[in-house]
Amino acid sequence: MGVDIDKIFEQQDYYGIRLESIGGLGANLCGKMVGELAVRYLNLNSAGFSSYGSEKTGTPVKGYIRFCPPEKEIRVHSPVVNPDLLVIFHQALMRDPSVWKGCSDRTTVIIALDQGQEEAMMQNLPDIMKECYVVNARQIAMETKSRINVVMLGAMAKVMGFVELEAARQICRDNLGRKYPAALEGNLKGLEQGYGQVQRLNETSFGRLKKCAGSESTTPDNGQEWGYATAPIGGVNPRSGSTVTADLSPSRQGYVPIFLKERCINCGLCDSTCPDMVFQFAKGTYNGREMMVNQGLDYYHCKGCMRCVDVCPVNALVRGMEAEHPDKKYFMPNQDMLRTPDYYVKAGPDGYITSESYLTEKRIEGGEV
Repeated sequence: MGVDIDKIFEQQDYYGIRLESIGGLGANLCGKMVGELAVRYLNLNSAGFSSYGSEKTGTPVKGYIRFCPPEKEIRVHSPVVNPDLLVIFHQALMRDPSVWKGCSDRTTVIIALDQGQEEAMMQNLPDIMKECYVVNARQIAMETKSRINVVMLGAMAKVMGFVELEAARQICRDNLGRKYPAALEGNLKGLEQGYGQVQRLNETSFGRLKKCAGSESTTPDNGQEWGYATAPIGGVNPRSGSTVTADLSPSRQGYVPIFLKERCINCGLCDSTCPDMVFQFAKGTYNGREMMVNQGLDYYHCKGCMRCVDVCPVNALVRGMEAEHPDKKYFMPNQDMLRTPDYYVKAGPDGYITSESYLTEKRIEGGEV
């Protein structure tokens, strides 16, 4: 793309990047690699940090990185509120309005978006942004046996325009080669495909998606939701992250359990093994007997651990690619809870997804980075 970074710094003090992700996708490591890349291979100063809760895996994660010329000292160490580059690691996070805060006409956005999900998942695109790019990071990670963080690193290098592919490869070797030598080849392939396959939404596509969104498109709010003057008394965070109100869908790694009701014998093993109150049983009739009958799954709560698939004795639950099932049959929200669109927390904790492979049943040794 050929962007001159010196011209950027003629107009502003810093080049700011914000990563929006969940724990387990590697955004923290990706942010560290991006910052190190700037210092070692771009002759820039860099500073960055990540923000996440006490239960990192599955919870919302934000990464912040700033670049500046080598002769300038970085004295700002606060979150990047108005990013030049906004990187969204999981399409489900697009439903959260806070992800879009600070977007402006100078903000370039990269979204990890599954193929075929553009219209369904991009209805919250803000009207104000410079450019929007998409990359099917999950599919690339599955095919190359890599991780989403290296795919997004490759996409970032391409979109920023002042990072050579070889520099991105080298920072990947520096950070992953010695620590995870068995996974390096796959990670390099994932990085290269992220670099090569990221695509810019043209004005026609962007306009079509905004038309689908109608009047519900998001207008970014640059103000902070909480600060020293607006924080709850005592510093308590009322946004629960480990209760039944959590939307665990961002924790899924590409797979969901598919319910084949005609096979179900209503044994209840799925309900007893499920850690997240997914299965909805109600009084009904099965084989002429009154009993508790499985009505379906609350996919808001499902984090894709597949324990129910493993325990089902009659294969009434099978593993399926979520991208192939945008309209899930037997989607049965928990009827004991209030039903409002904003009721769920947008992401919740998940302590099991790191045992899930992207493509095979087991990760290759060193595959989790």
